[in-house]
Amino acid sequence: MIIAFSLLITLIINFVLFLVAYRRQSDKLTDFAYVLSFMVVALVTWLLSNHRSLASTTAVVLVLVWALRLGTFLVMRIRKTGRDKRFDAIRGRFFGFLKFWLGQGFVAWLLLLPVIFMLSHSSRVTALFSIGFIIWLLGLSIEAVADLQKFRFKQDPKNKGIWIDEGVWRYSRHPNYFGEIAVWIGMYLVAFNTIPTPERIIGLVSPLAIFVTLRYISGIPILEKSADERWGNNPKYKKYKAATPLLIPRWRTK
Repeated sequence: MIIAFSLLITLIINFVLFLVAYRRQSDKLTDFAYVLSFMVVALVTWLLSNHRSLASTTAVVLVLVWALRLGTFLVMRIRKTGRDKRFDAIRGRFFGFLKFWLGQGFVAWLLLLPVIFMLSHSSRVTALFSIGFIIWLLGLSIEAVADLQKFRFKQDPKNKGIWIDEGVWRYSRHPNYFGEIAVWIGMYLVAFNTIPTPERIIGLVSPLAIFVTLRYISGIPILEKSADERWGNNPKYKKYKAATPLLIPRWRTK
């Protein structure tokens, strides 16, 4: 019951805010709706749970911390840029734009499945829980640092039209996505010992969904294509691309 109810919540949130965004032809609510979906579903599921414990409450807090960090960054970014170029082709098409909004709500629900399952069972802090927390913390730290470094890089006029090759971006072309994937691997491990085997198998869709989405659908492919179009003939960019891993960071000495 709670599984279907949580999906309904996130779809309603995204549908209602979509109507506002479509009427205003604005991109300023899109990312806000995404992180709001996580926060509301996590809190409502926790409030309805009969199995609140230190472990499950901590898991919900981790979701809220992640959402607040990401939401703050994304809202600040869209206020600065004014629009999201991803939506230029669909912003004016009702059903095309709606498809994206409902899709992001569905993805939010998928990512939260291990936590929702966890709140349906008695839970406790275990060694695997602690390992998951460490992976979550490392992922959040890498993602936050990467976002901040790129934001500051782009604000410097002397970097206009240049790709970022400093900080954590020196060791991965998409360190923010690597951090995001690590966050949800960590969340899955946090919930793993609490949930029964069938839900462990279903819950695996959470880290797999974020990996497939960022690596093969809406993240890396779009950015790599854009970068190749802008700098593909630049020898320095070719050198950077050859020396820097696509996703998983690797130490570089030069």
